[in-house]
Amino acid sequence: MNTPAERREKINKLRDLPKQLQAAVKGLNKDQLLTPYREGGWTVAQVVHHLADSHLNAYLRMRLIATQENPTLNAYDQNVWAAFKDSTQPSITASLAVLKGLHKRWVVFLKSRKKNDWKRVGLHPERGEVSLDDLLNTYSRHGENHVAQITGLRKARGW
Repeated sequence: MNTPAERREKINKLRDLPKQLQAAVKGLNKDQLLTPYREGGWTVAQVVHHLADSHLNAYLRMRLIATQENPTLNAYDQNVWAAFKDSTQPSITASLAVLKGLHKRWVVFLKSRKKNDWKRVGLHPERGEVSLDDLLNTYSRHGENHVAQITGLRKARGW
């Protein structure tokens, strides 16, 4: 279980993600947004759209855990979602806007949790029992990892 200080640090990472992502994609053109970050990987645009999809799901999972006793959480195939037309398009404006608004709400929600809330759990079909703390740990790193993929590609390509 995280300490209160660890939680604050991880919540701040979620707070800062939309700005970091915006900076990571700033100035990229259509061709660059359609470039995979690694061989066989998603394009930069797909990574941005994936973050919106994934963090929406995480936020909803956390709210379910906070409001229901041991809810079953939905799983989804992120690769199938990343292949949908709305995830393969180079226009990332909507997903950036979703992340900006979502993260504002998510941070308020997380900061308002009480000590015992963090112990609450849900059942994920693939991961088993997960707590609010577990999800905070996962998603505070998740965005950072994807931003690093984008900035790593920019550096490697000299963009």
